[in-house]
Amino acid sequence: MPSALPPHAPNNNRGPPIAGKNRPEEPLRVSGRSNKKVNNKTYLWARYNETKRLVHDLIPPGVCNILNSSAVYANNEVSLAEVDIYGFDYDYTLALYSSALNTNIYNTARDILIEHYKYPQAIRKYDYIPNFAARGLHYDIQKGLLMKIDAFHYIQLGTVYRGLSPVSDEEVLKLYGGTHHVPLQQDSGFYGKGPKVKQFMDIFSIPEMNLLAVVNDFFISNDIEYDPVHLFRDVSDAIGMVHIKGYMYKWVIQDLEKYIMRGDETSAVLQRLANQGKKLFLITNSPYSFVDKGMTYMVGKDWRDFFDVVIVQADKPHFFTDCAKPFRRLDGNGDLQWDKIDSLDKGHVYKQGNLYDFLRLTGWRGSRVLYFGDHLYSDLADLMLRHGWRTGAIVPELEMETKVVNTEQYARSLTWLQALTGLLERLQVHRDPESKKILQEWLMEREELRAMTKNLFNPQFGSIFRTCHNPTYFSRRLCRFSDLYMASLSCLLNYDLSYTFYPRRTPLQHEAPLWMDQLCTGCMKTPFLEEMSFIR
Repeated sequence: MPSALPPHAPNNNRGPPIAGKNRPEEPLRVSGRSNKKVNNKTYLWARYNETKRLVHDLIPPGVCNILNSSAVYANNEVSLAEVDIYGFDYDYTLALYSSALNTNIYNTARDILIEHYKYPQAIRKYDYIPNFAARGLHYDIQKGLLMKIDAFHYIQLGTVYRGLSPVSDEEVLKLYGGTHHVPLQQDSGFYGKGPKVKQFMDIFSIPEMNLLAVVNDFFISNDIEYDPVHLFRDVSDAIGMVHIKGYMYKWVIQDLEKYIMRGDETSAVLQRLANQGKKLFLITNSPYSFVDKGMTYMVGKDWRDFFDVVIVQADKPHFFTDCAKPFRRLDGNGDLQWDKIDSLDKGHVYKQGNLYDFLRLTGWRGSRVLYFGDHLYSDLADLMLRHGWRTGAIVPELEMETKVVNTEQYARSLTWLQALTGLLERLQVHRDPESKKILQEWLMEREELRAMTKNLFNPQFGSIFRTCHNPTYFSRRLCRFSDLYMASLSCLLNYDLSYTFYPRRTPLQHEAPLWMDQLCTGCMKTPFLEEMSFIR
């Protein structure tokens, strides 16, 4: 480990200075417990400055480019050599869509609110805001609040919005009875659908969050009394009508080049799997005519030759949990047939059905099967928890988030944030008035660093994976319901089909890994026996 610079040595390190306060150097080098002849103020600031220099030295050149957005990340150990059968969702899995689709969904749903539900015409002045919302947010239906919640069901303060305006931390605490904890199990349920709190888990929900925010904002700005519950239901129905009436399907079919991205990569993935003798299947909620147009554009008119089983309008997640709906076969024109389904045959297309019949007819069970989808609940949760399939989550946001993590500004800010947190943890035992004042100043700097790193991802809600130091609720679900996750299916092209993915050993709090805050402060997550002895 590089040693810290002498107190007044010139800074010849590469890169910009560490984010944080610039402090006058103390004419003292201190390590370990403070000397009784040194006052606490001098001691604390000496430790602060020494730590900041050490953090600067710990970031070598090139460290900010170590994350690859084309990598496959593992939550669980998976050997592709043991996988014989690959399954896929369609929307945002085989087919990735451009942001233009979200704009169209928003605009059309807004018009439905105005024309069908008779909402004020003035709402038309609100355009779609591409970078306002993020996937995985929760919406309090009764209070009309959009927010980010962590893995422990706590609201991340500073990420609560009523309409387009942030809600102060003080008001949030008041609204939730003096806490920022939300009992999601009773308010939201396993699939995040309510009755009191809704979680927006798929990419198609981004326009819905936008529309909720702008209509709330309109009513509040114009002092119009309204019931947030009615607003939520109306917006949800308007968004649903965009899909039910087939608007989205028509837009995509009419301009495949505009809306479908990276189709050649999807084709390459399917070609590679088929050439290696893997069995492939498709289970999607989309109608056959829509899927056929998109797959023909991406893969070619013979796209069905890649798949051993094709199932459309499956009605997930009910497909995975109910036994009620039987399979129906479609003819070449997409019309329903009346024959009883005793087998699922290659070259045919089936509608509806259920997973229990699928397992009975195919015999595809357990970890031999790897299924990919973008929706953690509708696509993956039941397959992993009930049936033991391997699962892969498609998370397009990874591409942008890894770019942010790879910036020097983020790396230096986060490293200093971790080190400063370690200083606070270790030196909080100094409780004289002057020390308390310094520690309070450090706490304020810590909050500033947290806000800065959050804003690098999204000024309103930050990263979809983190709430300051905790994982988000979305991130915890991602780890629970997916063995692998990646930005797109094309990431598989970087690995051979006998590759084994190994998850990183994630340290538990009682373990002693070399985290940055520990490296910089000497705190190894063990009791500070010397410095805390006077407390006992």
